[in-house]
Amino acid sequence: MEKRNVFDVLKERGFIQQVTHEEELRELLGKESVTFYIGFDPTADSLHVGHFLQMIVMAHMQRAGHRPIALLGGGTTMVGDPSGRTDMRKMLTLEEIQSNAEKFKVQFEKFLDFSDGKAIMDNNANWLLKLNYVDFLREIGVHFSVNRMLTAECYKNRMEKGLTFIEFNYMLMQSYDFLELYRRYGCRLQLGGDDQWSNIISGADLIRRVENVPAYGMTFTLLTTSDGKKMGKTQAGAVWLDPEKTSPYDFYQYWRNVDDADVEKCLALLTFLPMEEVRRLGSLPGSEINEAKKVLAYEVTRLVHGEEEAKKAQDAAEALFGKGGNLDMVPTTEIDKDQLKDGINIIDLLILTGLVPSKGEGRRLINQGGLAVNDEKVESIDLQITLEDFKEEGLMMKKGKKTYHRVIIIA
Repeated sequence: MEKRNVFDVLKERGFIQQVTHEEELRELLGKESVTFYIGFDPTADSLHVGHFLQMIVMAHMQRAGHRPIALLGGGTTMVGDPSGRTDMRKMLTLEEIQSNAEKFKVQFEKFLDFSDGKAIMDNNANWLLKLNYVDFLREIGVHFSVNRMLTAECYKNRMEKGLTFIEFNYMLMQSYDFLELYRRYGCRLQLGGDDQWSNIISGADLIRRVENVPAYGMTFTLLTTSDGKKMGKTQAGAVWLDPEKTSPYDFYQYWRNVDDADVEKCLALLTFLPMEEVRRLGSLPGSEINEAKKVLAYEVTRLVHGEEEAKKAQDAAEALFGKGGNLDMVPTTEIDKDQLKDGINIIDLLILTGLVPSKGEGRRLINQGGLAVNDEKVESIDLQITLEDFKEEGLMMKKGKKTYHRVIIIA
């Protein structure tokens, strides 16, 4: 059986949003091994689910015989990408950026095979921080039209609030990265989220002008819900890939609770299940769609956190929502027996477990009928929890419809 062109695989699964020279690029991907890159600015100490979609693309490409470069933006992060922003990014120190980049590296190694040069990891600090400004302007700046740059989406959005000169340089720096990676590794394709389109086509254009060789760009759909909201955000903040920042259980629950309308899209974009299985699961009628959500949650958690953690998260969810399963993996707070001698106010307990950030939030939650203890709705903000409320498995708190937390006593 003839091996499928990865371009067709990505298209069928719904990744591809925009592409330069579509026919030419598809043909190239079908006949030779192409070195490509995606840049990741280490602005935080973990990657999140928006990055995860890009890592899945890199894995699809690598499985098809192409060579990924994961480019850490140690240099570009010093400036800050204005794309998709209405305000300027927070400036980080070089040490913070380096520390974040190291953490990214560990996460990448779960998805890509870096052995024997099958994938490359580099950091644009290696060339950007050493640049001579006048030389850079003469070699690179001369190829950029300010008029054209100002029509780019990433700058247009910022014009009203004021675009700083430091951000204006970002497109030149990212374009220069592409040129540098072409010179170092023969990289001819840049991939990224659709908000990067202006930066990507500028880089491909720069290589064509300076080196007189074809270079290509492709963007993917951003991870959004069916009503257009960005996915990967919860009330507690972003959904991170680092288990210290988002526990495997909470990560599992996030995917278990996606809207019915988003299940098929998420299965296609975030798992490696065959498309016929994705379509079958996505078309399950009525409440059967919950089975598809369980598959989605398990598969994505397995890819990010491994088989064992995915199984534990699944068990915890079954213990709460189904029959059987293991309660040990449900988020749990231990409380000292002495703290319960005179009872503890329900709002103090909410804060202790981290279910609410403040007393005001706790009061609002109870007044709106959004809290249950041991399956009974809490009616009063003055409720005192005592030893008598604890069952053999502990005390179960339920916030809203889907957030559970167990409290157990330690002697």
